[in-house]
Amino acid sequence: MRKPLIAANWKMYKIPAEATAFTDAFLPLIASKQKAEIVLCPSTTSLAATIEATKGTEVRIGAQTMHWLDNGAYTGETSPIMLNAIGVTHVLIGHSERRQYFNETDETVNLKLKSALAHKLVPIVCVGEHKAERESGKTNDVLRQQITVGLQGIDPAAATSLVIAYEPVWAIGTGLTATPQIAEDAHKFIREQIAEVLSPAIAASTRILYGGSVKPDNAASLCCLENIDGALVGGASLDPTSFAQIIAGASI
Repeated sequence: MRKPLIAANWKMYKIPAEATAFTDAFLPLIASKQKAEIVLCPSTTSLAATIEATKGTEVRIGAQTMHWLDNGAYTGETSPIMLNAIGVTHVLIGHSERRQYFNETDETVNLKLKSALAHKLVPIVCVGEHKAERESGKTNDVLRQQITVGLQGIDPAAATSLVIAYEPVWAIGTGLTATPQIAEDAHKFIREQIAEVLSPAIAASTRILYGGSVKPDNAASLCCLENIDGALVGGASLDPTSFAQIIAGASI
């Protein structure tokens, strides 16, 4: 019932010309693989070029972050109104690198989520534990905190577009990948928390993605599980062939 979603997080890579070249090579590779919703998340300066390059296709474009306010004296920030104006449809919220390097918190995730929903942007809210937290048995505590605070005050009726991405921080860019069982257990727990905070109906319909060293050779084994509805892909999404292979594997 939940349509798979495969999102590419290009992080701080690809100038506009490179984003266009990627798209030109990528689109023919996925022409017959539209079982999944596909989202490309380039850096801010490549958003317009990627939107133009995918015009007339089913591929959607997401921003890697945004401010929660519509405007103001916040040098360097991008507002949801600005994203809407150029045709952005999705936005990543609370990625672990934003939390680690730019001091984002569960509280700012909550503010951004409310703003994204109000502006009809599809929010992809990132959650996940660090290695030390997993090793000390605190994974569920971390996920409960992130979901409870991140979704606080959200009207269930407005949350039908909500997407969650479970990204164990210890698996991001390390080459380590959660086993299918670890990933499924975390996704199931996240869905239970959504049911408690919002509603069982929203929990049942919310897509929960796995992220963390997703590659062509593990995408199918991760994304075929009951509670995993796609992937948020980092490094392996920078190459069009690699990302197309992940889409093929994850869309089975």
